[in-house]
Amino acid sequence: MLLLFLESLGALLLLILIVWWTMFSGRKKGELPDPQAGAEPPAKPPGESGPR
Repeated sequence: MLLLFLESLGALLLLILIVWWTMFSGRKKGELPDPQAGAEPPAKPPGESGPR
């Protein structure tokens, strides 16, 4: 019974490690900044009119 508990605990820790690694690896301060916060909408390229 103890062996099953240790194996499931190890699997859970491995899952948490994989999720953490994929979410935060390579980012300097965790989450990316929200692009909607204070950003102006991108300008349309010249020569392009409204929606098609």
